[in-house]
Amino acid sequence: MAEEKIQEGLKDGLFDNLPGSGKPQQFEDLTAVPKDLRVSYKVLKNAGYLPEEIQIRKDIVTLNDLIRCCDDDHELGRLNAQLRIKRLRFNQLAEKRSIQKTRAFRNYRDKIFNHLHM
Repeated sequence: MAEEKIQEGLKDGLFDNLPGSGKPQQFEDLTAVPKDLRVSYKVLKNAGYLPEEIQIRKDIVTLNDLIRCCDDDHELGRLNAQLRIKRLRFNQLAEKRSIQKTRAFRNYRDKIFNHLHM
């Protein structure tokens, strides 16, 4: 039944002027996103939300560009201070995420939770 509807649509030209028609498909690499979070990641991404670490990385790139173009010493100092804060926050997030992925951390966390629930 679905195949018939598709064939009818093809004959009627319903698929002729779709966005991206004739262009190669662009697949997104989601291997870094856990399988159980991929759907929610796509929903948030399509809504324009960026995870904090991605937004910070974008801010760092922007600040670096501004620093390269800046010729005012006062403004340069302000931009460098902002850049240091962004880098520090990014490093904190990266450290937090990498620690929580270790088996030792999960085992320790489970022991604490088990102890607290007794």
